[in-house]
Amino acid sequence: MANDNVVPFGKPGTVQDPLTEMLREGAQRLIQQAVETELTEMLAQFSGQKDEQGRAAVVRNGYLPEREVLTGVGPVQVKVPKVRSRTEESAVFRSALVPPYVRRARSVDAALPWLYLKGVSTGQMGEALEALVGPDAKGLSSSVVRRLKGQWRGEYETWCQRRLDKDRWVYVWADGIYSGLRAEGQKLCALVVIGVNDRGEKHFLTIEDGVRESTQSWREVLLSLKTRGLERPPELAVGDGALGFWAALDEVFPETRHQRCWVHKTANVLNALPKSVQPKAKKALQEVWMAPTRAEAEKALGSFVQTYEAKYPKAVDKLVRDRESLLAFYDFPAQHWQHLRTTNPIESTFSTIRHRTDRAKGCVTRNTMLAMIYKLGMSAEKRWRRIRGFESIAKVITGVRFKDGVEVEIPNDQQDAACS
Repeated sequence: MANDNVVPFGKPGTVQDPLTEMLREGAQRLIQQAVETELTEMLAQFSGQKDEQGRAAVVRNGYLPEREVLTGVGPVQVKVPKVRSRTEESAVFRSALVPPYVRRARSVDAALPWLYLKGVSTGQMGEALEALVGPDAKGLSSSVVRRLKGQWRGEYETWCQRRLDKDRWVYVWADGIYSGLRAEGQKLCALVVIGVNDRGEKHFLTIEDGVRESTQSWREVLLSLKTRGLERPPELAVGDGALGFWAALDEVFPETRHQRCWVHKTANVLNALPKSVQPKAKKALQEVWMAPTRAEAEKALGSFVQTYEAKYPKAVDKLVRDRESLLAFYDFPAQHWQHLRTTNPIESTFSTIRHRTDRAKGCVTRNTMLAMIYKLGMSAEKRWRRIRGFESIAKVITGVRFKDGVEVEIPNDQQDAACS
């Protein structure tokens, strides 16, 4: 009987939106990993049994035909392995997660949030998997869940040690991700850095544990990046108002210029204004960062100051004190502006963590939380495209000057003088 709670999302490969596709592929990988760990445990039970020739009595024997299981994020392809017994004793592998003939997940509306945001502790993961396939998953042992978490942590730890010196990293975005999950009495925070290399490709550089985005925490992150091969300072760093990051950046990479995130800055300024004034003020702020030239941006910023300074000096101070770092993007290619004015690459990737509704109840270890964020990040990274105008990155690296997003032509006589 069809479950009325199941909402089909289309056939495999049909992308409703990037988040849905990310969750669907993540669910497929998670199910496959869980089934394989179930098989490993089953084979371990027969590891001591041999046939007359001294061979293992029970061995893998390929896979059953691939089948489709409908979940709340669309159809997921599942391959269940088979075993063969070389003795008279029969041994049949039956997955508790994907029992025979299951074609439709039950309670799917509740399953995916648990799997990705709360299903990371042993007890909660079992409940999440039960929500995915119903009561048939009750037999899933806690040891299988522990193996899965160990696998994720192992992948994360290996990733954290990889070298970065194969690429030249030109731009970086930095932000602190507060998960809402708690451990050891503190809200868990991950310090995340994304970089753009000389080919215009975006990649996660690090996802590390942090303490309230302090200067010391960010210093450790940046020094770690440097040790792993990011020795040449990035040309520009984009971040929000976390003072700890900017202070650490000035210590580790003093040559790197600052670009404050306009999304965060707009929110900070508007929070200091009455709600009745906010729509008009938001439009005025947009005229600053959307201006085609720095001169016009300065003019729009001056107009904002003149309009609101008398009545709302705190809101104006939030804007003018970061004047230079808010307008740094004008000295880079215009095609890059939409990427450089905001930390959106990080914000959008981890929106599912930032917007959890059940924030206070989940308790996980820090390592598990970081491994989970890493898994989400790697899934999102696969869909990232190169930044617009990536051809201009080579010019940025070689020190070509840009004014209002346009390359500054240097007269030949000045070029000759510079080379002499």
